Amino acid sequence: HRNHLRAINAVRRAGGIRAAIDAGLLTHGVMHACVTCGVPFVLAGSIRDDGPLPDTITDVVQATDAMRDHLSDVEFALVVASTLHAIATGNILPAATRMVVVDINPASLTKLMDRGSYQTVGVVSDSGLFLRQLVECLEKEC
Repeated sequence: HRNHLRAINAVRRAGGIRAAIDAGLLTHGVMHACVTCGVPFVLAGSIRDDGPLPDTITDVVQATDAMRDHLSDVEFALVVASTLHAIATGNILPAATRMVVVDINPASLTKLMDRGSYQTVGVVSDSGLFLRQLVECLEKEC
């Protein structure tokens, strides 16, 4: 938790995610890849946010609208370690859109499946381990 807050504060001091990348504070990872490759993202806040991280949409209606805009043409969604956001994404996506949800807590996956998200596959795994293995596999294939 302490590292999480330190990271948020460092990004805040830099002036945002892009500014943290430009300053050399953020040199790799999902957000770095999204920004440097021009991949759009939506950071939707929750009532339990510690920060929130700069660039987070804290108004739930605005965040939901932004998610809808970005999800309209998605054919596959990978949601990692966020039960609330996984459920929100599953509720927004058309039924035909495939989704994989990765979470260490099996109850999170059960909650999503219980909401009728039949197109969803749940993977019980540590998120960091899952992402590292995903990167290794993608690097081998590319």
